[in-house]
Amino acid sequence: MTSNLAIFTLAAFFEIAGCFAFWFWARRGGGLAVVCVGVASLIAFAFALTRVDSAFAGRAYAAYGGIYIVASLIWLWAVERQAPTRADLVGAALALVGAVIIIAFARSR
Repeated sequence: MTSNLAIFTLAAFFEIAGCFAFWFWARRGGGLAVVCVGVASLIAFAFALTRVDSAFAGRAYAAYGGIYIVASLIWLWAVERQAPTRADLVGAALALVGAVIIIAFARSR
């Protein structure tokens, strides 16, 4: 379970960075280099998810969703300098609990 969490965390970083690159390009006029970074990051994200120890892709993606939500709020705080709200934190905690349940019970079958 620990290695899956590490892979999910890495995948979340790549996905958020890739999506942010495109957001930055479209909304703030980033150049071609920003698009290239976005594409490379999204490719790395997709590859990272293939490294998760799961017999089924859908289950891996479902568990990843909780990690992604938490990572998105960390990005919000660290990169965009916006503090998450109490509702953000409660929602992320619930999503993270769900992700851990999916990961833990998938391993026990």
